[in-house]
Amino acid sequence: MQLLLLSNSAAPGRGYLEHAREEIASALDGARRLVFVPYALADHDGYTAQVASVLEPLGVEVTGAHTADDPAGLVRGAQAVFVGGGNSFRLLKALHERDLVRAIRERVAAGAVYMGSSAGTNMACPTLRTTNDMPIVQPPTFEALGLLPFQINPHYLDAKPDTAHMGETRAQRLEQFLEENDVPVVGLREGTWLRRNEDRLTLGGIDAGAIVFRRGEDPEELRPGADLSALLREEPRFDSAAR
Repeated sequence: MQLLLLSNSAAPGRGYLEHAREEIASALDGARRLVFVPYALADHDGYTAQVASVLEPLGVEVTGAHTADDPAGLVRGAQAVFVGGGNSFRLLKALHERDLVRAIRERVAAGAVYMGSSAGTNMACPTLRTTNDMPIVQPPTFEALGLLPFQINPHYLDAKPDTAHMGETRAQRLEQFLEENDVPVVGLREGTWLRRNEDRLTLGGIDAGAIVFRRGEDPEELRPGADLSALLREEPRFDSAAR
């Protein structure tokens, strides 16, 4: 299984996907036909055109899933699938409505590259439960693609002691998740990503790195290059409250 899971698609002062261009080129090496899944945003045509303009210099032909009468059939013939960011509730609802959950799972298991950013990275997890997004629509289930046996929190933000915000920090929210679910969560800071190559999983990106939350343990800081392959052997337990 080949996965590239980006925390974010845009970085300050950089163009769309520019911060991860080399990693994307490496992950898509040999793939020339990519299906882009644009359903996390409302403007499907504009979103697909943006992705196509970035990937064209890499020799990758991009087709929007929304342009096909049978999006699932289109995915089944793709060499790579890229699920873009936006609202993850809207995205997951669209994936289920169009039979894309099953189609993507099967195609990636058969060897196609899966690339996700933000909400698309959330989709690679077993469930939607560690998203940061507002539920602007109601998907039929929180079950996502399950390409990994653990959860990810993209756009992970560290608490700022001098902030005027009095709500929960991101860490507190993830700790609350762990009170109800026994499954590790990787908090991906901006500018970082996870790369899976078969049974090997590594952290890439900028020095900010990532952080792993596990039930009953202190959070673990990770630096780029960290080997997270052990997470691929996790057995997640959802709705397993720590009482």
